[in-house]
Amino acid sequence: FVVPLLPPGAADGVFLPSLCSLTPPWLLWAPTQPLSLPSGMIVSGISRLCSSALEPFGELQREVEIHRTYVSQSVHLFILYFFNMAVLATYLPQELLKLIPVLTGLFAISRLVFWISYAIGRSFRAFGFSMTFLPLLAMLLWNLYGMFVLEPENLLA
Repeated sequence: FVVPLLPPGAADGVFLPSLCSLTPPWLLWAPTQPLSLPSGMIVSGISRLCSSALEPFGELQREVEIHRTYVSQSVHLFILYFFNMAVLATYLPQELLKLIPVLTGLFAISRLVFWISYAIGRSFRAFGFSMTFLPLLAMLLWNLYGMFVLEPENLLA
């Protein structure tokens, strides 16, 4: 099973990028990110059911809070990732479109590292969070650079 990294028509070496031709690589990889969220939701529900709390809607125990925090932060960061990746796919040069699967894999791995490190202890969660946040920040800076410096004439078009 091979996933094409280049948009259609780019195999000839002569390619005129447009918005419609740059979005297929992004659309191929974007749906893979929320796959870790259902596992977090399932584990969060199981930990809530198996907790020793007498009231299920009362004070959360640490075991339940870990998974709930992971799911809520992952949803927020995925929304940021999704929109950053959509803009990034339009401003990346053709040769660098191979970064999209790399950034997708890094996002998924860093969320799992955050989950594991947060379960170990709260002081360890900064490593997993920074593995997610710093690439998002780099994508945001590249997107702003692309919009305001590289192509300012197309900003409002």
